[in-house]
Amino acid sequence: MPADETPDQVPASLPPPANRAESVPEPAVRRLSLYLRELEALLAAGRETISSKQLGEVLGLTDAQVRKDLAYFGQFGHPGIGYRVDELIARLRSILGTDRTWNVLVVGAGHLGSALLNYRGFGKKGFQVVAVFDNDPAKIGSRVGPEPGFEIYPLERMAEVVAQSDIQIGVLAVPAAVAQATANALVAAGVKAILNFAPASLNVPENVPVATVDLAVHLEQLAFRVSADQVDASK
Repeated sequence: MPADETPDQVPASLPPPANRAESVPEPAVRRLSLYLRELEALLAAGRETISSKQLGEVLGLTDAQVRKDLAYFGQFGHPGIGYRVDELIARLRSILGTDRTWNVLVVGAGHLGSALLNYRGFGKKGFQVVAVFDNDPAKIGSRVGPEPGFEIYPLERMAEVVAQSDIQIGVLAVPAAVAQATANALVAAGVKAILNFAPASLNVPENVPVATVDLAVHLEQLAFRVSADQVDASK
């Protein structure tokens, strides 16, 4: 048995409590996605088992951190084996909700929105773009994205399309000046969560989770680290 795995494992099929999402720290949830990404790569390479120490080393984490994160949802290892890669992938997908298909809409058919529509990685993870919206009259009715393309709908049809296509997630690819108004429209239309690419903070109901991807902020953080390293090196 790998030294970093415990013999008293809880069965991998044990379901998490209904209120689990409220009690799990956000950093731990983010790390689940990292674990899943690495495990999927390992499975593609033919790997069948892995220990928490090995998984942690790939991501620069301790084996204790890996076990702690997974322990929020039960223990998934097996005595003498560690983790079965395919089994842990299935369990993480179930926990993250990506073991099903999520219908997604994109608001904003500009350069960023078009790039997102052409990104094939969403489909591989269970996120299916089914509708695109824009407020530019010149774009309404035209098509964008990979062939045969998506017809661009006006914002006024959002509630109708959300209901018809069972859309749960909205992606904002609009300028900051209209981000809040567009988020309001998404919430009113019945969208349950928002991925925000606009450089703006959104004020939405507490039951509508928002994830913001601000590329400028990430670049600033990188610039800070590079600058700090350069200052340290010059001392």
